Amino acid sequence: MVVSTRVPPDRARLDRPARVALLLGVAGVGYRLVLTLLTVPAANSDEATFGLAALHIAAGREHPVFLYGQHYMGMIESYLAAPLVALAGPSWPVLRLPLVASYALFLWLSHRLSRRLYGPWFATFTVGLLALGTERVVRDQLTVVGGRPEGKPMVLAILLIAVGLAGRRGRWRRPGWRRAAVGLAGVCAGAALWSDWLLAPYLAVAGVLLVYATRRELLGWSGLLLVAGFAVGVAPLVGDNLVAPPGADSWSVLRQLSAGTGPTPPLVDRVRGGLLTGVPLATGLCQVTGCARRQEWFGVLYPVLLVAAAGLALVGYRRTTGRPTAVRVRPVAQLALIAGAALTLLSYVRSPPAATDPLVNARYLAVVQISLPAVLWPLWLAAAACWRGTVGVVGRLVGASATAVLAGLTTTAVVATGLFLTALDAPRADQRRARELADAVRRTGLREVYGDYWTCNRLTFDTGERVVCAVLDGQLTPGQNRYRPYWRRVEGAQRPGYVLPVDSPAERRLRGLLGDGADPARLVEVAGYRVYHPASAVRPWR
Repeated sequence: MVVSTRVPPDRARLDRPARVALLLGVAGVGYRLVLTLLTVPAANSDEATFGLAALHIAAGREHPVFLYGQHYMGMIESYLAAPLVALAGPSWPVLRLPLVASYALFLWLSHRLSRRLYGPWFATFTVGLLALGTERVVRDQLTVVGGRPEGKPMVLAILLIAVGLAGRRGRWRRPGWRRAAVGLAGVCAGAALWSDWLLAPYLAVAGVLLVYATRRELLGWSGLLLVAGFAVGVAPLVGDNLVAPPGADSWSVLRQLSAGTGPTPPLVDRVRGGLLTGVPLATGLCQVTGCARRQEWFGVLYPVLLVAAAGLALVGYRRTTGRPTAVRVRPVAQLALIAGAALTLLSYVRSPPAATDPLVNARYLAVVQISLPAVLWPLWLAAAACWRGTVGVVGRLVGASATAVLAGLTTTAVVATGLFLTALDAPRADQRRARELADAVRRTGLREVYGDYWTCNRLTFDTGERVVCAVLDGQLTPGQNRYRPYWRRVEGAQRPGYVLPVDSPAERRLRGLLGDGADPARLVEVAGYRVYHPASAVRPWR
């Protein structure tokens, strides 16, 4: 009797490229876990709003669909953090831990897709680049400000499901498994669209790929499950928009934000901001303070690489003419990645923020990380052909240049990450000052206070709602209060406090209104703030 010792494909041991990718991935996740425990990058009031929503969800007080005060940013991150907040209480590391898991999932899925579409060692190289991270990159991955961290794995999952369904190998042959996968793809698409509209270009191309891979099956139960799954995922968004007042629906709000204020900047300025600043920042090649000339080169090269990658994918598609869908799906999936990046970039450069503040708005290009393998594939292919010696003189010249570009890209990313790691004192000091302020306000015994926008929700979260803050602007009139119950509570307080940055317009205004009573009303000065508790409330807007 002969017993087979062959290991099933699904249980095969990791080969060398996979083992190296695993080590690089563990390093990338560990790096972000350490940053999360240190609360780097520093938190702010936008992130605190998500944290407060998680606190409310954990307590069963609220079930928000969109970020408080908005109608377009989904709250999946708050729902993911709510169980942890319920167990461990509100803290920044607890709030961010689900995003570390989202990043790990993104890295794993990116490796799986890159290996399937391109090759094992190229997938490993991609993981290595994605494991690095400057402040701009890790801020998009680790701070709870909505959408992108959890949306990118959803897009990759849909693409992988489509490729797997087209392949029809192993478990992908089972009808039940195939229908469940299609339904899961629908849920991911709906949830990603609810989470962040920036993912719409990638969801569109992923949907096209899914239809291409399963076009016949979608006429039956699979199509119904796809629609049902999408309906489940997008239900919160649709439900909220059905009852939203005119002009307050998500689409109207997004159009207003895209239009901006004032005249539209020239196209050349928007393209310059999108390519020379946005792409290098989103790729992790320069610091959050800006890109030097030597770091802008990848932005110039990016559209060239997109065109080259599209050409290679089209050639691959033509060569598979007459072959089964399982073979042809590979170039189609490559085209989907390229189209997703191109549509995202085009959408970005059409908007005024690409020119008006490219450093801050580069975060809107964070999703193009999904397409990094497709963008770099032409370089890798040319470099590999050169090193194998299978090309002529011109090919060797092109391959050597491609090798230099890949080496330069890697070196620039490593150096930029290293520079970020040498500048951790500033965000840690900022977080320490915020904690000192929260502790000081709590010790005063104040429970209702007024403050500016970038102080209020952060202070409320840092104190676990023991102190509730309402927002005033520089003239001590009502500001951007995202969560209205806080405003109503502070408004109803007989003697609220005031937590204001030292010598800010708001503090000067308050001291002017208090007159001789300003110094007696001052309780403490800490971390660049002064805390006041006047004998009677100062509310000049009444």
